[in-house]
Amino acid sequence: MTELFAVCATYEIQDGDARGFVLARLDEDGNKTAWPIFILRRGNSFHAYENVCPHEGKRLDAYAGEFLDREANFLACGRHQAKFDPDTGLCFIGPCKGKSLTPIEIIVDYGDVCLVNVPLAEEDGLDVEDPNEMPEVLITGD
Repeated sequence: MTELFAVCATYEIQDGDARGFVLARLDEDGNKTAWPIFILRRGNSFHAYENVCPHEGKRLDAYAGEFLDREANFLACGRHQAKFDPDTGLCFIGPCKGKSLTPIEIIVDYGDVCLVNVPLAEEDGLDVEDPNEMPEVLITGD
């Protein structure tokens, strides 16, 4: 059975934009961890990736919510300006050239962008030390 988790409504992400979220995910040992992701919209297509640059393992958005280059054509790492294809997550310019962002399976279901079969924690809140280190939207299960 496929389990869906609605992250946001489609209208909450404008065409050509990306939005970051932090979810509470369960690791292999069943412990709750912060899981930063982002969802990108291009027309009626949505793509989701873990918010982790493959170069140094840090968040792609050096400033919360800034995932795109200046022209808004490509995904870009805010730390070292690596550029990624928005449809595939493949880096084509920068120190991580040839590596890819980690994709996340999503579907659009009745106007909601949903994660597919992801083990999420069902606790309220995450123990985030510095809220400025996380994207603008924090999601936890109810």
